[in-house]
Amino acid sequence: MNTAFLTNKKLWLAPLAGITDFAFRQICKNCGADVMVSEMVSADGLIFNKNKSIAYANFEDYQRPFGIQLFGSDPQRMADATKILLEKKPDFIDINMGCPVKKVVARGAGSALMKNPKLAAEIVSEMKKMLNIPLSVKFRAGWDFEHINAVEFGKRMAGAGADIICLHPRTKSQMFSGKSNWNLIEKLKNAVKTPIIGNGDIASKNDVEKMYAQTNCDSVMLGRGVMGRPWIFREIKNNLEINPKEKFAIIKKHFLLSIEQKGEKKAIIEMRTQLHHYTKGLRNSAKIREFINYCYDKNEILKAIENLFEKV
Repeated sequence: MNTAFLTNKKLWLAPLAGITDFAFRQICKNCGADVMVSEMVSADGLIFNKNKSIAYANFEDYQRPFGIQLFGSDPQRMADATKILLEKKPDFIDINMGCPVKKVVARGAGSALMKNPKLAAEIVSEMKKMLNIPLSVKFRAGWDFEHINAVEFGKRMAGAGADIICLHPRTKSQMFSGKSNWNLIEKLKNAVKTPIIGNGDIASKNDVEKMYAQTNCDSVMLGRGVMGRPWIFREIKNNLEINPKEKFAIIKKHFLLSIEQKGEKKAIIEMRTQLHHYTKGLRNSAKIREFINYCYDKNEILKAIENLFEKV
């Protein structure tokens, strides 16, 4: 299956729960992200409460190429959920086998599947039967440092039918701490013919170049390095840092897009986390974040942030 439009030196935006919603994805796309992935969608949720869960899979054509990420632990339910998602006409489907969050792992999904490669392979195989578009799988280094199995796990996923593999080489027990082990990406790339997306500790153009040089991966996925910095895609592609005025213009557009999508009150509440990331590290920003936490006036919030960036 042709995956070059997804894997030929592309910059992917990682799916980040609570961060990469519809508005943020649009901003990242405008800044140069090549491939988009939805927030996690629950297979059980799609089957038992479709109207609520399907909202996480919504996207517009300008966000293409676009993939919908699904999580679950039952092969048949994952296949049934895949059939539902195909109604949205995504460019690919992604399976989350890397999420370390307790409520996901407790259901046997996410990174818990790395402890059960046989079941993980059954999920890939069942979902593959439903698809005529690429199927990608995202997973971690392993459960913990005593059980690092990314290379063998990746070989098994490729054998089960995965068209693309994305590796975030931290263990489940690491969560998001410590360093990711890029050596595992290199080893996996050498072990399979399936295209490999490298993920983990990418925060600059230099990091992207280092990952390509060290691992020979096919494309790179940016996750936490994008939080509060959607302009990083533009900076990587243009090799030029954008100025504070441009940054504020992007933040303002993101804020107004979120309001357009969700309504003013809900958007203001949900944008607080995003605005905290945008202002992190700026002088006197703690006071602004405290103000944002209690303010419900969009104009006052934008003015406070604009003043902050004017002083940079």
